[in-house]
Amino acid sequence: MENRKNLIDAVKSRDLLSSQKFITSGADVNSADDQGWTPLSYASGNGDLDLVRLLLENGADVFRAASDHRTPYLIALAAGRVEVAKYLREVGERVDPEKSRSQWPERKYCKAYHLKELREFHAWTESGTISKGQRQKAEGDEPASELEGDRVVYLHQDFSVTESMWSNEGVIFQQVTEEWKDFCSHKLGFKVPDDLDLIPQQMTAN
Repeated sequence: MENRKNLIDAVKSRDLLSSQKFITSGADVNSADDQGWTPLSYASGNGDLDLVRLLLENGADVFRAASDHRTPYLIALAAGRVEVAKYLREVGERVDPEKSRSQWPERKYCKAYHLKELREFHAWTESGTISKGQRQKAEGDEPASELEGDRVVYLHQDFSVTESMWSNEGVIFQQVTEEWKDFCSHKLGFKVPDDLDLIPQQMTAN
């Protein structure tokens, strides 16, 4: 108990030398306090990369969740500790990729593009669905092809394309291949933001 308490206190104080001393003397790096926080939880929340590395190198469980169900990665994320969160995610990927990714499930996301931009893909095909409002415009004075090319459509996180910002509504394209994904990523600059991208800039500056 005393070793556990001292190790947690040393980590909370960001005292690397004392933390190493307690680990060497047999402190359990995976013991938790009354809140279920382990030394790694505290090091992650503090953004102390040296302590995080020390604990992981000595057997700390990168996936150990506290009583609030947050893993060290999620704790670092909530605290805006980008460098530590990245490192914890890298370690988690090496230890157990599937378990690691369960901490950051697929995010629902879409981005608007003009249809003509997507038509630059050499294997582009489309369902031809046009909403009633767009069809009426296409029958007006302007050329239908120009109007259709300027239509705003939505590219989703699963790389399908729809008329609506809601996935599976008015699907225009869903022939998803690795080549199409590469086109979206490199030609269109499409990227689904992950947890780290969404950390507010004022937090990353701290």
